[in-house]
Amino acid sequence: MNKFFTFIIGILFLASCSAGPKEKTEENTENKVSVVETSLSGDTETTDKVVHLTTETFKQKVFNYEANQEWKYEGTVPCIVDFYADWCGPCKRVAPILDELAKEYEGKIIIYKVNTEEQRELSAAFGIRSIPTILFVPVEGQPQAAQGALPKETLEKAISEVLLQEKKSS
Repeated sequence: MNKFFTFIIGILFLASCSAGPKEKTEENTENKVSVVETSLSGDTETTDKVVHLTTETFKQKVFNYEANQEWKYEGTVPCIVDFYADWCGPCKRVAPILDELAKEYEGKIIIYKVNTEEQRELSAAFGIRSIPTILFVPVEGQPQAAQGALPKETLEKAISEVLLQEKKSS
């Protein structure tokens, strides 16, 4: 597991590509979420909603860090994992943007959220020390992380470059 934790410590941070004024978003304090069901085969169904994960569901749907020494994504569709806390102002600013992206990329990516206050073991396993921390997980290859309340344009750029996905056709 040392290689994995070394990877997490040395995780790449995406630079913000927005030099102009930041987009103003409304705070979403309710964080409305719908749960995604897992089929008997273990495949995750895609959704246009952000999905909350516990430590156990993270191990099933993203990465089982207890069973694997090397990174092995458990999903079949690229995903984004948002490590957040309810009290975090920047996290509240990112939440509605992630909700929009879940709808715009429905069927192409899945957006998960992990509450760092409730899932302390998982947060510790990933060395989460700053929130929001957003993990971009391609189907093949290593995940990449970014910290802070990134604007929508930066998140879309990471989806395109790291997850190799474009918005769904209207």
